[in-house]
Amino acid sequence: MKNKIKTYILALSVATASFVLGGCTKSFEDVNTDPDAFSDVPATNILANVIRNTGESFGGDIDGYGTFAGYIVKIQYLDYMSGLIPTNNTYGNRWYACYYNLTQLDELLRMTEETAEANKNIRIVARIWQNYMWSYLTDGWRDVPFSEALKGAEEAGSIVRPKYDKQEAIYPAVLKSLKDIADELAEGAGPDEVGTGDFIYEGDMEKWQKFCNSLRLRLAMRISAVAPDLAKTTIEEIANNPSRYPVIETNAENCYLTYPGAAPYWEPWYTTGYTGDKRVDNFGISDIFIDHLLEMEDPRIGKVANKANDGQYRGYQNGAASTPTPLTSISFIGDKYMNDPVGFTPFYKSCETFYILAEAAMLGYNVGITAEDAYEKAVRLSMEDNQIDAEATDAYLAGKGKWNNTKERIWWDMWVALFKENFEAWSLYRRTGIPSTNYPSLNSVYGDAHNDQPFRLPYPNNEYLYNVDNLNEALTGVKDYVWGTQMWWDKRTGVY
Repeated sequence: MKNKIKTYILALSVATASFVLGGCTKSFEDVNTDPDAFSDVPATNILANVIRNTGESFGGDIDGYGTFAGYIVKIQYLDYMSGLIPTNNTYGNRWYACYYNLTQLDELLRMTEETAEANKNIRIVARIWQNYMWSYLTDGWRDVPFSEALKGAEEAGSIVRPKYDKQEAIYPAVLKSLKDIADELAEGAGPDEVGTGDFIYEGDMEKWQKFCNSLRLRLAMRISAVAPDLAKTTIEEIANNPSRYPVIETNAENCYLTYPGAAPYWEPWYTTGYTGDKRVDNFGISDIFIDHLLEMEDPRIGKVANKANDGQYRGYQNGAASTPTPLTSISFIGDKYMNDPVGFTPFYKSCETFYILAEAAMLGYNVGITAEDAYEKAVRLSMEDNQIDAEATDAYLAGKGKWNNTKERIWWDMWVALFKENFEAWSLYRRTGIPSTNYPSLNSVYGDAHNDQPFRLPYPNNEYLYNVDNLNEALTGVKDYVWGTQMWWDKRTGVY
């Protein structure tokens, strides 16, 4: 897979070079007929570009969602939440990355439409990833352009200022689309090879089928408190039809993107965290994360965190008044997660499946497994993914991590397990209130106006400039850009 990414990048460079060199010819016609330039982009190259862009755009976040989720704090350039404003950078870039990816995948579907049956597999992968992008958008910003999005071209309707759809409408539509895809996959894969652009599963359609149904589980559980009937029927349908709707159940099936590991194509956290062989001392592990891991005697602590300079694990406060002295007196992000140029960007971990099933069993859903068994399976998968041996895992499950028949036990352990999948952990927090010890920056520029981490992301500034009428409707109830109206599925009280 690493070599495939390198090959793709080389091919993209050749295509770019051909276009640029062709631009030196004397006429526009010469440019368009340059024999060295690519006239058609293979569908697998489009897929490669989208997957790469997803990994680099979202996998590189450390202190944003990582701080919102309660994992990571800035220790050198302290975070006072001043960056949570409309901008076309940072979170705005991720907004554009989502819509860019959606547009690229729409083009892939358009160019293969006339040969849809012959291109069934790559079209299915494209549609699954589109739904993943839609879920990312709505869970990040809540109401977003959806039904009128991607229709700027004349033949699509010339809609350049799309309306914002309610999250309440987006979720059922995404779940329906994933259900349709799941049913198509249940009838069998197509004849085509997805190609070298599949950097995640290398064309293994059975694993894509499992990711599709696992994504359905995730989204259904997210809305279990606000659309209980849809959540229950979706989860029970999947859990009770494993041959038709298989899910991710082993770490070998994890939806992870790995990287070439050679300069400059390093894993994003490694790129951010290292200059040559020197560690960049910007990020520490938060006090609430370290404190929880220590209290629980959780063996995963040695993977998610490094020891401080005195040989102890020590977290730091979010938005402290001053930097720690010295910086090395704080635990940094563990080498497994930051000191690996190959590394990985996680989109779905197998343990998630069983945390979800454990919670579903607690809700009384018929899922074919008890909450205790599902919880213990989830913990073992997370430990295995972190290279924790069976003896330490058994000790944890017999000790502080022992099943206690509460949803809180599921959520606390899931929070630990989701480390590096920070966006998903932030969503878990917003839905469940776990970790209950989470708090916003102590020296926030907003003072005491808000007692919680952000509920959402700020819309990009270009939306204020070019789609303001539709945006203003979406902004109803929003306060200070990222607070106010909570996510549709966020039913917590007492947060503001």
